[in-house]
Amino acid sequence: MIYRFFAYYRPYRSLFLLDFGCAIVAGLLELAFPMAVNAFVDDLLPGSKWNLIVWASIGLVALYALSAVLMYIVNYWGHMLGINIETDMRRKLFSHIQKLSFRYFDNTKTGHLIGRLTNDMNMIGEVAHHGPEDLFIAVMTLAGSFALMLSINWQLAVLTFIVVPGIVWVVVYFNQKMTQAIHRLFGDIGDFNARIEDSVGGIRVVKAFSNESYEDARFADNNGRFRATKLASYKLIARNGSISFMMMRFVTVFVMVCGTWFVIRGRLSYGEFIGFLLLTNVFFRPIEKINAIVESYPQGFAGFKRYTELLDTNPDVEDAPDAIEMKPFEREIRYDHVTFGYEGEKKVLNRVDLVIRKGETIAFVGPSGAGKTTLCSLLPRFYEVEGGAIRIDGADIRSLKQESLRRQIGIVQQDVFLFAGTIRENILYGKLEASETEVWEAARRARLDDFIRAQEHGLDTVVGERGVKLSGGQKQRLAIARMFLKNPPILILDEATSALDTETELAIQQSLAELSAGRTTLVIAHRLATIKEADRIVVVTDRGIAEQGRHQELVAAGGVYSRLHRAQFGV
Repeated sequence: MIYRFFAYYRPYRSLFLLDFGCAIVAGLLELAFPMAVNAFVDDLLPGSKWNLIVWASIGLVALYALSAVLMYIVNYWGHMLGINIETDMRRKLFSHIQKLSFRYFDNTKTGHLIGRLTNDMNMIGEVAHHGPEDLFIAVMTLAGSFALMLSINWQLAVLTFIVVPGIVWVVVYFNQKMTQAIHRLFGDIGDFNARIEDSVGGIRVVKAFSNESYEDARFADNNGRFRATKLASYKLIARNGSISFMMMRFVTVFVMVCGTWFVIRGRLSYGEFIGFLLLTNVFFRPIEKINAIVESYPQGFAGFKRYTELLDTNPDVEDAPDAIEMKPFEREIRYDHVTFGYEGEKKVLNRVDLVIRKGETIAFVGPSGAGKTTLCSLLPRFYEVEGGAIRIDGADIRSLKQESLRRQIGIVQQDVFLFAGTIRENILYGKLEASETEVWEAARRARLDDFIRAQEHGLDTVVGERGVKLSGGQKQRLAIARMFLKNPPILILDEATSALDTETELAIQQSLAELSAGRTTLVIAHRLATIKEADRIVVVTDRGIAEQGRHQELVAAGGVYSRLHRAQFGV
């Protein structure tokens, strides 16, 4: 874990050395100040030489100024080091999350992922800056101040050092307790984020059912757990700080009493006594810093542990080491004995065989949960088949690079997802480098151009989060425009019009018909009226593919499709 953590310092070795070097010099200067005061009292004051006193004072001010400059470098450039490492980790984690399969997101709350990308990274960034530096400087200052105390009076130094083992025990004890509390705290933050996301994201449903008070109660529960865990961690910090404070102040008083006895006996000069007292403060400052480490280290390393756990989560769907680019689609898609089941559930598909020829429009119908959407989701490798294979032009899709495979497949779904940007940005998602002309042409073919021109800001009209400012039909048209821009040879239409009114559905069907022209199209539908013209209709049940053929053939056959037809049309 520590080796992996320090690996992130490599790109910033120079910045780390600058920060670390300045911190060391600043620590050494801090050790020099008590000795300077010692010399000032014992050597300069008795001689009453004002010239030397003035120059010595100027020298001390210069040292303080140098120390201030060094501390500025440590605070600013050191935090830059931490922020750089935090940014690299966040970029790496986000990139990894993008590679995870649908199966992972099916079982993970979005709020937990947001927490790992935000709160965890903030904690890691603080430790990346303060961690190695604070620990090393604390140990160096502790050892250096003790060595100087020994040089002044070894007996008084030993008496002072007796309390250190007790303080170390307190630090270790509370460190363990804090680590446990921080793990709970991070889990509560994830639940907290998930609750906010659910409530805000579903605010229309909440208001439609007048369930604001219910959501308030659920939020209060999460908020209360978060508060209790945070209070527990602060209680540990308070106890640790209070005990350490009391022990250190007791030692200061102890040193004053013992030092006074040594001065009275003539075994310690006034300057040495004052210098020793100042060194005592320097000696305990790193212990106070270690107490701060007790607070920050568990947070940082708990965050880093969660970070590595997510980073070590292997995607269910990965490119094979020898994966190749997919060639332009030419002949057929073949499902060969395909078997698949969702995690912890029975098999949805069991040894399914199906051949789809280039240019065909294939419609999938059947009861909900039979596996229609699953059949289509396996084609772009959103999930991995558990048995058998899917081949495109004879090549197993597992031997193809995912990016090249998905470039040739377009999907228009019932629940259109739009990003909280402009119409232009959402259409461009189909082809990021497209020109203005191409965007307008895609909008025209989707019959969206008149609506865009009617808007004050045209293509730069903001659609709101998830397209909340658009109607269902407008969102579907935008999704279709996006697909026109992508221009894939294989198209999947997943109940793309089932949530629309009849008039809008007919208009969207015309756009979809134009979109499907010349492409291999897989249509998932419940309304049989929308698929009568399909080249082939495939009826999917929980037993697999029950029958397939053209509309009239299946109606006449008197099978599952015929029963579905009678149920919808009464004939």
